[in-house]
Amino acid sequence: MENFAAIDFETANRERSSVCSVGIVVVRDGVVADRIYELIRPLPDRYDYWNTRVHGLTAADTAGAEPFPAVWRRIAPRIEGLTLVAHNSPFDEGCLRAAFAAYGLPYPDYTFRCTCRAARRRFGRSLPDHRLPTVAARCGFSLTRHHDALADAEACAWIALRIL
Repeated sequence: MENFAAIDFETANRERSSVCSVGIVVVRDGVVADRIYELIRPLPDRYDYWNTRVHGLTAADTAGAEPFPAVWRRIAPRIEGLTLVAHNSPFDEGCLRAAFAAYGLPYPDYTFRCTCRAARRRFGRSLPDHRLPTVAARCGFSLTRHHDALADAEACAWIALRIL
C-alpha cells in the first residue's frame, strides 16, 4: 500500500466511545505526508484505573479538549479517500464507529485494513506474538512509546509499508 492513513485510538474506559486520544499518520505515495495527534474529551467522560495505567492519560489531560465531533471535523478532510490501517483494526474501527454512534453522527463507511492480521499471515509462528511492538521490531521499527496514539500509528504505518 502506498496511500493510507494509519490510525490508533486510546480510550478512557471500557466503552469504545470513550476515545481520549487519536494518532494518525497519513502516507501518500509511500511517504509519510502528515502526522496528527489530538486529545479528545471522552464520552463517557470518566477514566478507569486500568486504561490510565496503560496509556498514562487522565481526566486532567483531556479536561480542556474538544469532544469527538469537533476533533473529527478537523481530521476528516486530511484522510478523505484513504484506507484506514490499524494494528488490531477491530478495536480501532470499533472505537470510531462507537464514537460516531454516541454522538448520533452518520458513519462514513471507512475501509479498514489490519496490520495484525497481515503479520499473522506473513510471519506466522516465527514471532512469539503479534503485538504491535513485536511486529514493529520485526519490521525494523523501534516502538519506544507504546500506547501513545501517535507512536502506535507511526509503528503501524511502518509495518503497513512493509507488509500490506
